[in-house]
Amino acid sequence: MRLDKYLKISRLIKRRTIANEACDAGRVSINGKVARASQEVKVGDQIAISFGNKEVNVEVLAIEETMRKEEAEQLYKYL
Repeated sequence: MRLDKYLKISRLIKRRTIANEACDAGRVSINGKVARASQEVKVGDQIAISFGNKEVNVEVLAIEETMRKEEAEQLYKYL
């Protein structure tokens, strides 16, 4: 699954266009490397997202094409 789509489905970032912009700005990395929006996400990957002075680190637990809002946190765990 594409990184921008995963960020939207997992509700880590609210909209896919915002996820694209964050990736283009170099604020998202996978396994320590700056990632593009089109990069594939796999189970076990560690994603770091910078929001201003705050950084969110998560590990991918599952990948789903669709997910209800209440169940979205099952896709990742915070590190």
